[in-house]
Amino acid sequence: MANTEKIFGKINDRSCPVRQSLEILGGKWAFTIVYSLFEGTKRFKELERSIEGINTRMLVKELKLMEAHDIVKRVAYATVPPTVEYTLTDKGRKLQPILKELYKWGKEYY
Repeated sequence: MANTEKIFGKINDRSCPVRQSLEILGGKWAFTIVYSLFEGTKRFKELERSIEGINTRMLVKELKLMEAHDIVKRVAYATVPPTVEYTLTDKGRKLQPILKELYKWGKEYY
């Protein structure tokens, strides 16, 4: 069996890419939000309605974190009431094969 430290680095090291990725995407809702945005650009309320069980505060928090890390793009329009749309960036769309593999794994084992 290969030495995991050689493959992944030291997970307890803050510079470890796995650890950094999990700090951004390891929240309960992150992959659900990304999955919902694979369908395309969504307005805030549309996104909120598409994710069963999420509350407004948590959605805002997760979106801000993902926006800060260039996974989602937020566009606000000067309308009354304000319109805000979210879409995946190129970086965010690169998560699709990872989610597909997680789906396959979950389907096989759960």
